[in-house]
Amino acid sequence: MALQHKRILVTGGAGFLGSHLCERLVSAGHEVLCIDNFYTGSKRNLTGLLKCPQFELMRHDITFPIYLEVDEIYNLACPASPIHYQYDPVQTTKTSVHGSINMLGLAKRIKAKILQASTSEVYGDPEVHPQDESYWGRVNPIGPRSCYDEGKRCAETLFFDYRRQHNLSIKVARIFNTYGPRMQPNDGRVVSNFIVQALTGQQISIYGDGKQTRSFCYVDDLIDGLVRLMDTDDGVTGPINLGNPVEFTMMELAETVLELTGSKSSIEFKPLPTDDPRQRQPNIARARDTLGWAPSVQLRDGLGKTITYFDNLLRGQHEGAA
Repeated sequence: MALQHKRILVTGGAGFLGSHLCERLVSAGHEVLCIDNFYTGSKRNLTGLLKCPQFELMRHDITFPIYLEVDEIYNLACPASPIHYQYDPVQTTKTSVHGSINMLGLAKRIKAKILQASTSEVYGDPEVHPQDESYWGRVNPIGPRSCYDEGKRCAETLFFDYRRQHNLSIKVARIFNTYGPRMQPNDGRVVSNFIVQALTGQQISIYGDGKQTRSFCYVDDLIDGLVRLMDTDDGVTGPINLGNPVEFTMMELAETVLELTGSKSSIEFKPLPTDDPRQRQPNIARARDTLGWAPSVQLRDGLGKTITYFDNLLRGQHEGAA
């Protein structure tokens, strides 16, 4: 019989997704050990957990081994926005590759179940649309985004090789664009960019012609998918796409943000970055069938909550500087 209350390790637990996952696991009655090197994570994201007896925070970089006793491991550690992962691309690759080796080695030693937070970036600039898990991807191995794309692809290889070679219990989730409270205001992602620009009266920066598309999943839905995947039996390994299959153009997103914020900001067009995919939309049939999962939060509702978060954050920064 599975343990009802488990001791769970979350790497990258002080980040955007990690902090929401930690809260979800603690609220379910589990003991949670969060490790983070605070490169992009923040203790502020964990304010509601720091005094909780079921929660423990440790500063650690997973590119170095660590020895713990836990029942499950969620491996979320890695900078996920282009601004952050391109700042130190070698370290980004090390985090995905060396970090995965260390976490898989830990899981092997203690016989723990381990989940890898992979990414839709493994599909690169796709030739098929929408993307399902059987698609091998179209990734530039030597471009400026390769440290992240290829690092995550190599991490998936390592997970499945540990499965084949050591019969390790693994789960691989391919996460598509996710947004919500605790995104960083300067992370360069399109949702946070548009909201911060709208709230501060700056021009809304659209790269390219605004016709490229993305699919946006609210953070609560995404966390629910991760937990459901971890809770499957040993025969379910993934990879499984987790994301919202409803597709929006960048222009539609900008117009929605402008409407919801009441901003008078204008839109400016800038050149499309190198290797930026034109389309990104998950096929989530496997998640529906295997996990009984599908996102439920509509974009306008999720954006409203995210705008409120950023509005409060920016007001607090302004008051602090006054």
